[in-house]
Amino acid sequence: MKIPEAENTITHLIDQHHETQDEQPRPHMGCSQLGHPCDRWLWLSFRWAVQEKFPGRILRLFRRGQNEEATVISDLRAIGIDVRTGKQQERVDFGAHVSGSLDGIIEGGVPEAPKKRHVLEIKTHSKKSFDDLEKNGVEKSKPMHWVQMMTYMHGKKIDRALYVAICKDDDRIHTERVRYDKAAAEKMVARGQRIALDERMPPPISTDPSWYQCKLCSSHEFCHETKTTKHVNCRTCAHATSMENSTWRCEYHDADDIPVEYQRQGCEGHVLHPDLVPWKMKPSLDRWTAIYEIEGRDVANGEGDAHVYTSREILANPKMCSMGDEFVEGVRELLGARVEG
Repeated sequence: MKIPEAENTITHLIDQHHETQDEQPRPHMGCSQLGHPCDRWLWLSFRWAVQEKFPGRILRLFRRGQNEEATVISDLRAIGIDVRTGKQQERVDFGAHVSGSLDGIIEGGVPEAPKKRHVLEIKTHSKKSFDDLEKNGVEKSKPMHWVQMMTYMHGKKIDRALYVAICKDDDRIHTERVRYDKAAAEKMVARGQRIALDERMPPPISTDPSWYQCKLCSSHEFCHETKTTKHVNCRTCAHATSMENSTWRCEYHDADDIPVEYQRQGCEGHVLHPDLVPWKMKPSLDRWTAIYEIEGRDVANGEGDAHVYTSREILANPKMCSMGDEFVEGVRELLGARVEG
């Protein structure tokens, strides 16, 4: 038997640090996401209904990719390529929540086309990924990266992109000039806007849990097992609406433009979106409270009181929630007790 590794090793502590610093989900529909093959995954991600948590080692790999950008830009400038970075160069916004950030814009100096402007995209790859990229090119090998560049070119009105890939295993460099495809860019931007504004969850790319695009997906558990979100925030609430002007409206509080930090917390009036739970919805008591049938029991979902259960209570322990249970409702009313996991 191998002795387990101690939990206070330097590696463990470093990874633990990164896990506690993990970023919150982005507030917008990112251009880097638009090439994802599944509409449902995009909707769930944008709604913060499925939030992937990465181990520390993977987060360190992400950091390495981010740190590589400065090194690549320095090397490009060293050989005479005019790379510009900054707020004016780095942001594109298509409205309806779809936007993104570029690595930079090249004003000139690319050897194959010295006077041509290019969008700059920098990525790091494992050896296996890099070998496939060299063999097949970015459009076939990394379609999400290709779509990302299409949207950036579309937003910046530049018809070329320079894709710079670095192999993390042996520091090989692959560069590829990519031509703008207007139809593809418009299609992907429109897709992102449609999904971001859709009040109902789109169908999945497959209902087969063993489908190759589903097996390793962060939404696999939701789509093929639980059908239940784990997250209470404004975007998983039935009262919240995604607006065309890239804001969120709350009907419960009659509020426009909910601040992002408030969206992340939600409120006690949260009602679980009917597409994010597997239970049947029944006629409601009022416009602010939902009634879900959970394992044969009616459960009122809304701002908590003796008879109504908050979303956090229901997700923590749905079996303990039931309308009409005199004992439970008496304890809730008398002591202010709430259901916990």
